Amino acid sequence: MTDSASPIPQSPGAVGEGRLSYAVFQLSRAHRGRAAAMLREMRLHPGQELLLMQLFDKDGQTQSELLESVGLDHSTVSKSLRRMQEAGLLTREPAEHDRRVMVVHLTDKGRAMRQPIAAMWRTLERDSVANLTPDEVEAFIAIAYKIEGAVRD
Repeated sequence: MTDSASPIPQSPGAVGEGRLSYAVFQLSRAHRGRAAAMLREMRLHPGQELLLMQLFDKDGQTQSELLESVGLDHSTVSKSLRRMQEAGLLTREPAEHDRRVMVVHLTDKGRAMRQPIAAMWRTLERDSVANLTPDEVEAFIAIAYKIEGAVRD
């Protein structure tokens, strides 16, 4: 499965000692680009699927809860929710306990996105690991989360 003969692409000279960071950047860019193309086919923008997946797990969340769960900034989430509401995927209404708090609910059209999004993620996963062994996949996941934790901290 793994093609050990594949050469590691040359990094720009300015990268210097940051080869891993450059590889993460390249991976992130390629993965995000592929996901964005798949999302466009579903008439979604990147990040909207993450909000929908959170609502699939727990419908009726506040915008603050969604912000915290997806780790995106307030303006990005607000813009995404507005677009998704205009597309008929969800509704936003003031909470009964505090009219300043907005509660987000899926519409039938939004709930219908569950299977297409799940299929998209399965395809993206399958394509992403096509050249890796199961052990390499597990090792990569563990290492990726270690790197994410180190960068976040």
